[in-house]
Amino acid sequence: MVSVVGLVGLLVIVLVNSAVTALMTRFFRVRMNTRWGGLLYSILLCPVAMFVLFMVLATLGFGGDLTLGPGFVVFLTIVVPLAIGMTFDYIWMPAPDDVELPTSTN
Repeated sequence: MVSVVGLVGLLVIVLVNSAVTALMTRFFRVRMNTRWGGLLYSILLCPVAMFVLFMVLATLGFGGDLTLGPGFVVFLTIVVPLAIGMTFDYIWMPAPDDVELPTSTN
């Protein structure tokens, strides 16, 4: 049986992983000069970072007992945050080329 505290911990893991994915996707989009480079790096490197964060947060006690099954846990903590974070950056945030930067740092 999953407790409320376990569900809140799982929600924390999903939110942290989504935020990390959005930040990493933005970083890759800004730093890459190619059109597909940011997407490719986001798809390949974000799950690795999210897995490490998941393991750290699960070790700290977030996520409850996670007896939902290994496939569902991977889906909920890696695939869903990857989709949320990348959608947030690609759909909601403006493209890096469209952002006006100041000419001086005054």
